[in-house]
Amino acid sequence: MSEEEFEEAVADALDSVPEQLARAMDDVVVLVEDEPPAGMPPDLLGLYEGTPLTERGTWWAAGSLPDRITVFRRPTLAVCADRDEVVAEVRITVVHEIAHHFGIDDERLHELGWA
Repeated sequence: MSEEEFEEAVADALDSVPEQLARAMDDVVVLVEDEPPAGMPPDLLGLYEGTPLTERGTWWAAGSLPDRITVFRRPTLAVCADRDEVVAEVRITVVHEIAHHFGIDDERLHELGWA
């Protein structure tokens, strides 16, 4: 899958987020990178970096950078057998990382089937 096709899969996953939920996302950017950063597991599919909405106080907006959700292309392609699996895995990864933005931890995501 090309970089452009992968980015389209991420965009499609974002488009599938219910409108009410998408509107509730605050100051977050979604990026695609080929590989996870140094020091992270090489098989990491996605990463949320920021302050979850549930932890933000009045102090938060003063000079804060946008939260970041990054989806990693090469590890995703490595665990998927075909295009359909890639699209499904990207959607799961996007939803999983958005959930972190809303303060939902990995344990709860696992219970809900999104981990």
